[in-house]
Amino acid sequence: MRTDMQDESKIQLQTSAINSKLVHNGIPWGVEKINAPQAWQYTTGRNVKIGVIDTGIDFHHPALNGSILPGINFVERNRPPIDDNGHGTHISGTIAASNPNHGMIGVAPHAMIVPVKAFDQQGSAYVSDIAHAIDWCVRNKVNVINMSFGMRTKSKSMLSAVNRAYQKGVIVIASSGNDSKRKAIDYPARYTNTVAVGATNSFRKIAPFSNRGIYIDIYAPGDRIVSAWLNNSYNEMNGTSMATSHVSGAIALLLELYPSLRPSEIKAVLRRSMQPLKYAKARKAGELDVMKMLYAAKELYG
Repeated sequence: MRTDMQDESKIQLQTSAINSKLVHNGIPWGVEKINAPQAWQYTTGRNVKIGVIDTGIDFHHPALNGSILPGINFVERNRPPIDDNGHGTHISGTIAASNPNHGMIGVAPHAMIVPVKAFDQQGSAYVSDIAHAIDWCVRNKVNVINMSFGMRTKSKSMLSAVNRAYQKGVIVIASSGNDSKRKAIDYPARYTNTVAVGATNSFRKIAPFSNRGIYIDIYAPGDRIVSAWLNNSYNEMNGTSMATSHVSGAIALLLELYPSLRPSEIKAVLRRSMQPLKYAKARKAGELDVMKMLYAAKELYG
């Protein structure tokens, strides 16, 4: 069985265009919207490892200089996890870019990306490779697993891998899908032991493309997100994949301060600290707010 990256719309930007209104002083609007910069005086995600199961990473991108660990390639086992698509680099930039002078800064600028290439150049992967990738992340002491992809059907092997990660204390963040569904979301986000992420826009409204409803754990910026791309460039992309990377970065900030938190405790912190969304009918709908998240963690576990 194969799974594909969700359909993310993208617009190629030149490096010079990084200084658009979507990025202010090297900080993309989504990073600013979730109040990550306010948290950097307390935490930057230092010593937190985030496994990004995706298309790999551009090891030479200046925005990611110093933010990348070696990782692994499940597509071509004898090669490093070099990104030949762009999606994985984009996700990684939002999580942990650390070079505002050369483009941008991500949510957790001192967190470390562990690139785990399970998706090929076309954004397609074998489910068995993803399950192996999750287990590899757990064995290699990754703290957070970012899974910015989805599939319509269940997978017993992926469910088992997600559950094993959860039991070992590794939090799995997954995107809900971009089909505008109101009562269903993609797998693996739909599994109980993941954090399912929906997307919002700059007006704090659920993005039109985002799946939504009772299965969503939290929403985060996913509309017109500028981040790193191949060949030292940047892309503006839309999707719940982009929202997921904001949440992974935020949890890295949380784990620097509270490294012993279990996945169930992290989910409790997220639930307690969500910002109500505009015009959202779902009772549990709420958007990520990093400062509220840190305050909630202090109240619950400090």
